Amino acid sequence: MTSKKPPSPADFPTHLTVTITPPQSPPRATHPAPPNILLLLHGLGDTAAAFTSFAQALNLPETTIVTIQAPNPLPFDLGGFHWGDDVSFDSATGTLDMDAGFKRATTLLVDEVIRGVLVRKCGYRPREILILGFGQGGMAALVAAREMGKENTQGASAGGNADADASLSGVISIGAPYPLSGSTVGAKSRTPVLLVGGREPTAVSDGAIRRTKQAFEFVEAHQYARKGDGMPRNREEMMPVMQFFARRLRSWQGVPEGSVEIT
Repeated sequence: MTSKKPPSPADFPTHLTVTITPPQSPPRATHPAPPNILLLLHGLGDTAAAFTSFAQALNLPETTIVTIQAPNPLPFDLGGFHWGDDVSFDSATGTLDMDAGFKRATTLLVDEVIRGVLVRKCGYRPREILILGFGQGGMAALVAAREMGKENTQGASAGGNADADASLSGVISIGAPYPLSGSTVGAKSRTPVLLVGGREPTAVSDGAIRRTKQAFEFVEAHQYARKGDGMPRNREEMMPVMQFFARRLRSWQGVPEGSVEIT
């Protein structure tokens, strides 16, 4: 029998900035912790506070949403924060490059947030945790999910049982594919992935989708009708995201009161 508790800001390391959006529906007496966790990772140059309004608009049932602020402030008084190991500029466009390496962000997300807080302190399993990232946050989410998935193949290669629970429930990346800086060596991750982007110019190109499929076994891609990447603006653009949530989120609806979960 598992015992979960909803995460609180006090559970997280003090160097992290997080906001927590609980589900609006009241918890059940026998299951005070919602069965799902959604991590939100903002884009390059944004903040957790700005992305929290998106968490409130989602209003997902039976899901606690944790919005995490990237750990690194942008230099030159540009404002906002970033997930990369470095700050680099795209030589073609002169803008900040999203793909700036994610070693430190991966350690933060995998070791400190997912394993340290959500799994060990709060009792959640990886398969009950989803990540949605926008832009650079989407890249960081994909790299973190790939790192979690390595536990499966490492357990099997060491002669033990491959742990299917090491895979996350899913990753939604809006406007970003698996980064060029990420490794595609080894077995593919079994965490399901949804890539969302616009039409050209877009970071979610055919080549970028193929690269993501080299790292993940299950990859679904959807394009907006409009050009360019960005957050969904209307019901049509948001529909693939909500359909992915419907398939991947767990629910206690229809489960008799007083039931317990056996693992």
